[in-house]
Amino acid sequence: MSLKCGIVGLPNVGKSTLFNALTKAGIQAENYPFCTIEPNVGIVEV
Repeated sequence: MSLKCGIVGLPNVGKSTLFNALTKAGIQAENYPFCTIEPNVGIVEV
């Protein structure tokens, strides 16, 4: 069974921090709006 999901929210609210916590990807997560413009993809086993 396959499941796809996304993280959607306002700028500068912690989406990248949550993504890093879930995937351990280490993407850039800085304290200014629009720090990450390009989408990031992570795969997590549940």
